[in-house]
Amino acid sequence: MPAARTLHCRGLVACSRGLVAVGLHTVGDREVDDALARSFLAGLPAEVVASLRAEGERADYPAGTMVYRPGSAPQAALVVRGLLRVYLASVEGRQVTVRYARPGDVLGIAVLVGGPASTGVETVGPVSLFRISARILTGAAARRDARIGWALAEELNRRLYETLEQTAVNAFGSVRQRVAAHLLDLASAQQEPAGRLVAHVSQQELADAAGSVREVVARALRDLRVAGIVATSADCVVILDAARLYAETAGPAGL
Repeated sequence: MPAARTLHCRGLVACSRGLVAVGLHTVGDREVDDALARSFLAGLPAEVVASLRAEGERADYPAGTMVYRPGSAPQAALVVRGLLRVYLASVEGRQVTVRYARPGDVLGIAVLVGGPASTGVETVGPVSLFRISARILTGAAARRDARIGWALAEELNRRLYETLEQTAVNAFGSVRQRVAAHLLDLASAQQEPAGRLVAHVSQQELADAAGSVREVVARALRDLRVAGIVATSADCVVILDAARLYAETAGPAGL
């Protein structure tokens, strides 16, 4: 592995793709290695992984940052830390979640293969990404290596099934089911060291994620609170009984 290099690039920098670069880190850090080991990239030929590692760079983004805008140029990144939401938006501005991306997930494989997508990607809390080379994954050399092509096919298949599962909840689940599913997703990723499950999210953010409106989501939260499943405040929801909240997501929406 090449010697670590530190890229000094601090502060907010706006760009045409809507990215906000806030900090580029030493390329040789343990968190990136751990995320790589958990991702499908670890199954690629060793020389390909080494090239991705050597040419990539890690960057931090604050909560609420749009890291990919619909129709933007294809790009790919490994999630190192934090949680991101992939969503579709209507012309009226309403949003529906397609999937969540956690550490070890790779964003952008579909757009590298198929071109720009109509989805947006937003950070949920502070996030660290490791930008990976599209040239290495989809260039001429990669197209001649069946091992890389098969790995990309397997990853796209996993993402398809994940999207179908999320679509089933979004399309067939009640607002209460959708709210329960999103709260579990968020709280699991944000779990505190003491073990408490807390989703740091506003009612409006939860409504956007569930594809509903704030007033309807507020009623669903009230019902869950009265049932003793959650406790709520202005900017977070504490999950008191994770098993019962998970049971709320079950039903005809399951695949």
